[in-house]
Amino acid sequence: MRRIGAALLVPLAAAVVLAGCGSSSAAPSSPNASVMATGGFGKAPTVKIPATKAGTNLFVKTEVQGNGQKLAKNEAFLSNYTVYIWSGKTHKLVLSTYTHTPQVLSGTLLPGLQTALTGKKMGSRVLAVLPPKYGYGSTGNTQVGVTGTDTLVFVVDMIKTYSATASASGTQVSNGGGTLPTVTATPGKAPTIKVPASTPPTSLVVKTLIKGSGPPVSKHQYVVTQYVAVNWRTKAVFDSSWSRGAPLGFEIDASPAQIIPGWDTGLVGVPVGSRVMLVVPPKDGYGSAGESQAGIKGTDTLVFVVDVIDAVNGSSSS
Repeated sequence: MRRIGAALLVPLAAAVVLAGCGSSSAAPSSPNASVMATGGFGKAPTVKIPATKAGTNLFVKTEVQGNGQKLAKNEAFLSNYTVYIWSGKTHKLVLSTYTHTPQVLSGTLLPGLQTALTGKKMGSRVLAVLPPKYGYGSTGNTQVGVTGTDTLVFVVDMIKTYSATASASGTQVSNGGGTLPTVTATPGKAPTIKVPASTPPTSLVVKTLIKGSGPPVSKHQYVVTQYVAVNWRTKAVFDSSWSRGAPLGFEIDASPAQIIPGWDTGLVGVPVGSRVMLVVPPKDGYGSAGESQAGIKGTDTLVFVVDVIDAVNGSSSS
């Protein structure tokens, strides 16, 4: 079943950085070593790619050396990045997060990118030139316009890491209960949601369980969360960031939307460090169409327990 994280989140063209196959090694090679990225950390880099055919070896260069925590393999981290496709003697920019908001990258990256970034310190800017065997291989990826002969050029600013057990850090104020679900939890572990036998509410409910001390979430911020999702009708968990071992990141009130309306509305104003319960009726969730791959009918009310781990301004934030 397709995980609901993919349905909640309508990603940008960032599929370019998702899982690939094969192994990788790091070895400088000309003309790949001629690729340059200049500019300060946190600002869109100026990238120069030679007008010649790319080489066959992985090239990695740390353009800015950070002094923060080292990135562990498969660890989630916040980053800004640009991606170029290098085809023959030409190249084109296909994605830049610098014009919008940073993004959380997690899980298994493309082989060359995994090699390039693992062990690097936060605050670093890393240039990585990935020939096909270190990217999508000879099959390419038609979804993102990468052929089996294309080389990928990444420039990644590594901002902050997030633990797989990151959770709300504020003060407990409620466990829910009554006509609402009851939530129990152990620090650093996924909350448990017990849905009552009563009829679910027909309007969106936002219930603070743990109140954080950070700034309130505002529209157009990039928000990093942990969550558990339960279907009120079935009483069963249908998705959880905890089970995937990485937080979920998205922009609030994005256009087009990156999350369901109940999240866009319910998380605005929530202080960072908080845990909230969102009871989401169909009109604020997946609508009358539901989400069949997750067993959600068009009449189902959904319950989310969301930990707001971080909120970051992007270029569109005030």
